[in-house]
Amino acid sequence: MTIKDIARLSGYGLGTVSRVLNNHPDVSEKARERILAVVHEHGFEPNANAKYLKTQAQSSVAVLVKGSQNFLFAGILERVQDLFRNNGEEIYVAYLDEEADEVQYAVQLVKLRRPKGIIFLGGDLDCFRREFHPITVPCVLLTNDAHALGFENLSSFSTDDTASAEAVIEYLYRHGHQKIGVLGGNLAVEQISVKRLRGVEVCMGRLGLPFDPKANHVPCRFSMADGYAAAKELLGREPDITALFALGDVIALGAMRAICDLGLRIPDDISIVGYDGIDAANFCIPRLTTVRQDSAELAARGVQTLLQAIHYKTTPVYETIDFELVERESVSFVETR
Repeated sequence: MTIKDIARLSGYGLGTVSRVLNNHPDVSEKARERILAVVHEHGFEPNANAKYLKTQAQSSVAVLVKGSQNFLFAGILERVQDLFRNNGEEIYVAYLDEEADEVQYAVQLVKLRRPKGIIFLGGDLDCFRREFHPITVPCVLLTNDAHALGFENLSSFSTDDTASAEAVIEYLYRHGHQKIGVLGGNLAVEQISVKRLRGVEVCMGRLGLPFDPKANHVPCRFSMADGYAAAKELLGREPDITALFALGDVIALGAMRAICDLGLRIPDDISIVGYDGIDAANFCIPRLTTVRQDSAELAARGVQTLLQAIHYKTTPVYETIDFELVERESVSFVETR
């Protein structure tokens, strides 16, 4: 016996049956008597546990993750979940495609589940600018900077993607590299990969190095398979490249396999630098030089800020978390020509 069966047998709609079962006053006595008669006749017992779970889901904190293969987000999410659970909060996690409209999803989520707050792991600022207005619950965006948007219920914590990309190019330049290729990213105007690419172009221009985005950059998704394909494409058409900068460690790991399959050695024949500082970068062969984002600090500040916004009236917080260029084994010196 289900609520649908009660509606069919009583001749009333699901909404009316639900109001009677939940003891709402806005039901006629005739409808109430008929529905309760069916309930008693068939021995229907409401599922209290299901009702409890539904209530919990409606008051949980939501975490929206852009991309299912982003190891950095996986590390941040694990810490975020631990911190929320330690504070007695239920969590709802949704994985979205990295090219999905996360704000559109959030607008529907608010209507259906009524979360008390939302953390966005990754996000396109253009989507927020166009569609965020209906969302009134406290929100935090991690890994992109929402300061320019000016929403009173949206804080953000991010790394300076432009400055960190410049640091990578300067590092490669000091090691003698002048022909540098770039792998990865979505070229949507307000994605983090565009900020990293901007840092590459600015720094290479300042150093007097040639860089043609159409020739020296292959966009791709943040996955090993796409990093593998992008590296093969770029090295196939630009064989004199001496160093690669992958805009994500997961892209770099795929590119390293491609380099090996092309019969080249890292770093003897070609150097490579990643971005994110995921754990796997320290266990591949050779160990990957990378920009390390402080995932623990991003998670801690994001959760702390959201919890404060949920329980108190607060103003939005925008912080830039420090990065570190971690030098390992994947970059060698080359003789300048």
